[in-house]
Amino acid sequence: MGQTLSEPVTEKHTTQGKDGRVMYGASGMQGWRFTMEDAHTTIPEYKDTKTSFFAVFDGHGGSEVAKYSGEHLHHRIMDADAFRQNKVREALIQGYLGIDEDLRADPLQDRVPSGCTAVSALITSDNVLYVANVGDSRAVLCVDGHAIALSEDHKPTNDKETKRIQNAGGHVECGRVNGNLALSRALGDFEFKQRTDLSAEEQAVTADPDVTQHKLTSKDDFIIVACDGIWDCMTNQEAVNFVRAGLSNKKDLGEICETMMDHCLASETDIGGYGCDNMTVIIVALLHGKSSQEWYDAMASGFVKTSAVVAFEGKKEPEESAQDSTQTTQPNSTDTEPSAAT
Repeated sequence: MGQTLSEPVTEKHTTQGKDGRVMYGASGMQGWRFTMEDAHTTIPEYKDTKTSFFAVFDGHGGSEVAKYSGEHLHHRIMDADAFRQNKVREALIQGYLGIDEDLRADPLQDRVPSGCTAVSALITSDNVLYVANVGDSRAVLCVDGHAIALSEDHKPTNDKETKRIQNAGGHVECGRVNGNLALSRALGDFEFKQRTDLSAEEQAVTADPDVTQHKLTSKDDFIIVACDGIWDCMTNQEAVNFVRAGLSNKKDLGEICETMMDHCLASETDIGGYGCDNMTVIIVALLHGKSSQEWYDAMASGFVKTSAVVAFEGKKEPEESAQDSTQTTQPNSTDTEPSAAT
């Protein structure tokens, strides 16, 4: 756990927006940490392409890489030839690796070395959802009330990740790459990407993303995109239940984001680190032709309270994170109105 303040910074930076296909709420909170190192991007429609893009970046060692990525990754992906040729998966991979190349070329990296996770949700004009990620920020889809994981956390202890780390001459110690970094994939962190005889994909820590593809249907209700400040405190299904409970209480998406962060915030800092991190969460509503109000009404009417549901207004003690098998603008955010170019 990083150093913490004597009192948390609970001011929230919240935005909301929509176009004809999606509606979103997004919020970030510094919490107990000395600085806010998260960034996020919310673009309901990119340059009249009928493409939506939402992403969260969780920085470590500083906010520089997260902030830069939040401002530029979407351009790297959606201005690429591969994207214009409808090769979306290829464009995502090239975009993540390309932004890493841009960061390496920045002299600031020599002075202020830092890194970040990244998870992005891109919805194409034909309603195909692509999720790309490096690190342990996560995207989850709500399908008829059930949480479906759209990404897999990249931890050094995962067999596939351990093998690549070892092949690159590194080792895993105490769950960390070379006993240092708790992530096996990230943007930045160039001290772990020094093997000139290996490709970018083969480095001990790589910016090569996993990409998941999903054709959206009317059963898909919303997407949650968040950093581990949320996922360390809630399982995928708990987060989905929390959002649905908020919708049943007639709360808008921005307010649900804010309340989720308050729910996860630790009451004190000596309880193992859970709830003491920076927090960022984006909730993306999938409208499927409904108006905003029609979508809110449908979500509220379809919610059935059970004893398993996390109480929307309540607090809970932090518990160990689990990846479910069920399936006001701030400097560190990029928010773009519909049809406007960033």
